[in-house]
Order: sequence, then C-alpha cells, then structure tokens
Amino acid sequence: MAKKIRTEKDKRTNDILLGPLERPALAFFAKNMPAWVNSDMLTLVGLFGSVLTGVSYALVGLSSAKSNPWLIVASLGFIINWFGDSMDGTLARYRNMSRPNYGYYTDHAIDGITALLIFGGIGLSGLARFDVTMITLTCYMMLMMQVFLKTHATGVFEMTSIKIGPTEVRLIAIILNTIVFFTGPGKTLFELQVASQMIPVNTGTLVIAFFGVLFLTYYIYQVIRTGSQLAYEDGEALKRRKEAEQKTGDTDIKLTKSELKAVKKARKQAKDVKDTPSGWAA
Repeated sequence: MAKKIRTEKDKRTNDILLGPLERPALAFFAKNMPAWVNSDMLTLVGLFGSVLTGVSYALVGLSSAKSNPWLIVASLGFIINWFGDSMDGTLARYRNMSRPNYGYYTDHAIDGITALLIFGGIGLSGLARFDVTMITLTCYMMLMMQVFLKTHATGVFEMTSIKIGPTEVRLIAIILNTIVFFTGPGKTLFELQVASQMIPVNTGTLVIAFFGVLFLTYYIYQVIRTGSQLAYEDGEALKRRKEAEQKTGDTDIKLTKSELKAVKKARKQAKDVKDTPSGWAA
C-alpha cells in the first residue's frame, strides 16, 4: 500500500486520550477569559506552575515524603502549568491574535526550562535516584528534539501519535504524588550492581526508569517512522524532478501550462525549504 503524502492542511495534530475533555474545557476558558488577560501572561502562568512544581519536589526531600504537603503543592503546580501552557496558544487562536514564529519558539524554549525544573526537583526530592532521573530527563529532551526536527522537516507539529501527551503525563504525575502522599515512597525493592558498587532501587526510581525507557523507545519509533516517510516523499519528488528534467531537456517538446506548473512544483519540492508550522501561537 502506497504511503500518503501530506498536504498543506495537515499542519498541527494533538490526538490525545484526554482530548475530548481537554478541547471543550480550553474553548470554554478562552471564551470566558477576561479581556485584560493575554497569551504572554498565560505563558508566564505556565512557567510559574513548573517552578512551583520543581521547588515543591525539592522541598519534599527535606523531610519524610509520606503526608508531606509539598507533594500536594507539586500537584497544584502541574495543574497551573497545564492551564498556562495549554491556554496561551488557545487564547491567541480564539482571538485571532496568533504569532506563529514567536509563539512556537517561546513556548518550546520554556518547555525545556519546565522539563529541567520538574525532573531536577524529582531528583532532589529523594523519591527517585538523582542520576536515574537525569538520564530520564535526557531521554525526554531527545523526544522533544525529535518533535522539533519533525516539525521543521515536514511542517507538521505532532505532539504524539500514541494518544499520550503532556496532559496525560501531568495527570499520571499527580496520581503518583497522591499515592506517595498516603503510602510513602516505598522501600528498596532490590540492589543493582554497577561496576563495584551496589545501587539500591526503590519504587520511585523504578517508575522514573520506566518512563525513561518509554521516552527512548518512542523516540526510536518516531525516528524510524518519520525517516521512512521522508525517504518516500523525497524519493517521489526526486523521481518527478528527473522526469521533468528529461522532458525539458528535449528542445523539440513544448510544455503545456500544467506541465510547466508540475515541473516548477517538482523542483520546489526538491529544495531544502524551511516550513513554518501555522496555527501554533502564544
């Protein structure tokens, strides 16, 4: 079965599990947002939420995790981060105030800060080993990098293709915070020998390591999937260009307007053009 070549309408996808609930909620908030609130304010609200989460996790490490109120504050930070991060672009599109280049760059530059704050806070909380948490952060950053590269190469901003996106990850984190609040972080499950050292592994470390493996696996899947699609599309464009060059090389053949248009299109597709995704703004 032949692969599909994307069209201009395929610019931004966000097909997540919570989408049927999230999209109406965001539309409601955008419709009822006070006029004095703008997208930049909401971006700062999202950043404040990530700072609150990171700092709260770090403060958890100063005492016992069980019944620790900072876990509740960390969960609140996730909610605030979701609201600001999801609403800035939604509000801009609702008010027809989109700034695609500025919004795309700023939003994802802040996403990097958010990831560092949250994973750094978890590493300092004592809920999971700091080194394992940093490895998981690296895998997450690789996944983010893949999304940005794909957007640049295809013009399609695809947050996820497995129904699990940032919203679902935040919800999972809140659930885990609640479990730890009532039960504690759990005891050491086993010890792992690395070189000459025995490294204790608790439940939190195991959960963080699981997400690291998940991020890395999805990264590899996306690289193979996207690379295959790009190879197919570039191959088709190259084939059309070669056919056009052969046709235009014969001076006895006069091309029709439609044929000339096809030649120009084939040559344009063969060039390295930077596509700016539309519809994504802050």
